[in-house]
Amino acid sequence: MRLVWATVTADTTTSADAQSLLVTLDDGTEGRAVCYPALCGTCVAGDRVLLNTTAVDLSLGTGGLHFVVARGEASGVVFDSASGGHIMKLRYSPLQVDVLSVESQESPHHETMRAATTLGGMPVVCCGLHSQVPLVAAAIKQADPTLKVAYCMTDEAALALPLSDVIRACVKEGLVDTTISCGQAFGGEYEAVNLHSGLLAARFVAGADVAVVAIGPGVVGTATPFGHGGIAQGEALNTVVSLGGSPIASLRLSFADKRSRHRVVSHHSMAALMQIALAPVRVAVPSLPDDLAEQVADALESSGVWERHTRADASAGRVPAPDMHGIHVTTMGRGLSDDPAFFAAAFAAGEVAARIARNGEA
Repeated sequence: MRLVWATVTADTTTSADAQSLLVTLDDGTEGRAVCYPALCGTCVAGDRVLLNTTAVDLSLGTGGLHFVVARGEASGVVFDSASGGHIMKLRYSPLQVDVLSVESQESPHHETMRAATTLGGMPVVCCGLHSQVPLVAAAIKQADPTLKVAYCMTDEAALALPLSDVIRACVKEGLVDTTISCGQAFGGEYEAVNLHSGLLAARFVAGADVAVVAIGPGVVGTATPFGHGGIAQGEALNTVVSLGGSPIASLRLSFADKRSRHRVVSHHSMAALMQIALAPVRVAVPSLPDDLAEQVADALESSGVWERHTRADASAGRVPAPDMHGIHVTTMGRGLSDDPAFFAAAFAAGEVAARIARNGEA
């Protein structure tokens, strides 16, 4: 970790819950910083700020920004904003913050959550990457605009939901109706102690017809069997099963990724389905061109996926992509035209979820 004092030179913010700042560090370098007002208050030009510069120093991609740790004042209280709740997130860290969790005794939804124990078959799409969320949501809304979609963000990647520009855009454009930050993640419309409660809140508090579960921005990979963010997908599938929901796995497909472990069906998806998922789930399969479809079929068949899980075919891939409402989505820097199989797989999962929500079956 590296902490450096700096001065705010400008505020280029477009969101109230995540400030985008231009800063000049005390060593003379300039850069961009993110400030979460919920953690340390709102910054203005001229403020002295303590920055965590570690990600920039390591030249990271996602998350490669400075982050405001604190605002400097000569004396007195720098920031004081009580949430009304007693649940702490980022627990036992210098930035631990109190939140009004949806389950807590102070919450107006406490009694609802006391009685909530089952999803009652509600379809839940479990994704391996954050970038799949808007694609799944768009496909659900394309199939039936009346379906209410909740996004449950887990805490295996970015912890601050406001960091995600694409989710903010999805909410603004009506692709996602509500957001729930689960575990140590924070910043959603609702806060939940864990994913189990988050999913139950999606159904009984937010009134969602479909939930989408995914990590935040910044998937981790180490080229090892279990040292990656894809494990969270399998754990989410298990959670949905335990709550009596209808779990749907969104495959991570690619014919453009240069890394062999992510080509055709990513090893992240395989690990989630074959090592982590403990019960059968639906696996959404898009309609790809014959040569590509054959490679996907061979990969899934040879790995034994269909001995454990149920195939759910979708028209995505052979029909026009759903309306993204102007939201631009990329995966590892690639767009729809660069890696159509990736997008088709996520669209397929949304299509399957919408079918279940409307008809009770895939």
